[in-house]
Amino acid sequence: MMVGLRDIQGGLKAGRQMRSMTGSLLILMVFFLAVISSCGDGGGDGGKTDLVIFHAGSLSVPLKRMAALYMEKNPEVNVLLEAAGSRACARKISELGRECDVMASADYTVIDQLLIPDHASWNIKFAGNEMTIVYHEESMRSDEIDADNWFMILMEDNVAFGRSDPNSDPCGYRAVFTMRLAETHYGMAGLADGFLEKDKRYIRPKETDLIALLESGVIDYIFLYRSVAQQHGLDYLILPSEINLGDLEMAGTYGKVSVEISGKKPGHWIVKKGAPMVYGVTIPSNAPHPEIARSFIEYLLTEDMGMAVMTECGQPSVLPSYTDTYDALPERLRRFALPEKPGNQL
Repeated sequence: MMVGLRDIQGGLKAGRQMRSMTGSLLILMVFFLAVISSCGDGGGDGGKTDLVIFHAGSLSVPLKRMAALYMEKNPEVNVLLEAAGSRACARKISELGRECDVMASADYTVIDQLLIPDHASWNIKFAGNEMTIVYHEESMRSDEIDADNWFMILMEDNVAFGRSDPNSDPCGYRAVFTMRLAETHYGMAGLADGFLEKDKRYIRPKETDLIALLESGVIDYIFLYRSVAQQHGLDYLILPSEINLGDLEMAGTYGKVSVEISGKKPGHWIVKKGAPMVYGVTIPSNAPHPEIARSFIEYLLTEDMGMAVMTECGQPSVLPSYTDTYDALPERLRRFALPEKPGNQL
């Protein structure tokens, strides 16, 4: 059978029309599905409202537990946790313009210095911690290390240790504070510089990134928070209060050391002074769901709720704490803060 040119052209035209109709139907279906999806109350999983929390890596374990408990009580909310170094978390907000509902920092001053006043208006101090030397049973000389020789063992050539980046993570600059305080406490001139020059290849963005290196035997020790060691079942050495940054009464001693770290803008540097370890929490100014954020923080800070989890995880409460942003606090959160500074408060 002969097929003419007109027949071929007619077939091609019909095919194009059919494809066009099919494409139009697909577009209509996509549009219809998008409309249905947008009818949810928060765009989250199953119509739930997504509550996004940026937080320090050292808060991962307690916040995961809290999120599960909070969602049981508030099934319309889907809590999304995003861990990073506290300073990196703050820069996601201040430099990258990322939205989140809650920002929880391992150092309350990160919020004060990088977010207030442009990206947040208040800050509540809520928990403490302390620096330790973390290891495992296979670590070099782990059966000998103690509070009198740890600094000499870590400086040995066949021993490797890790720490986090001071410009990304408070644990990083707190490790430097511990090194410098140890130099004075043990009377070892040049000790801090020796630490800072050794094992630079094992510096990581946040403290919890180092655990895999320890457990795989790549490194022997970590400058790490006591709470993280407890949460992960790791061995740790308790350091003297003069150097562990865990004693509020030692604030004057801790304040004698400092480190230079990056500031709010690229190329800008600030001097960070040593201080007791205190966590802080806030709601950024651009939070999509501030009411739910306030509800979650109230849960976090309540003694028999979130703070019970924090205490179980080795991060004891410091509530109520003084804040110079008291007047800016949401009314329902003021009971967790103090408007005036007691004698032993930061």
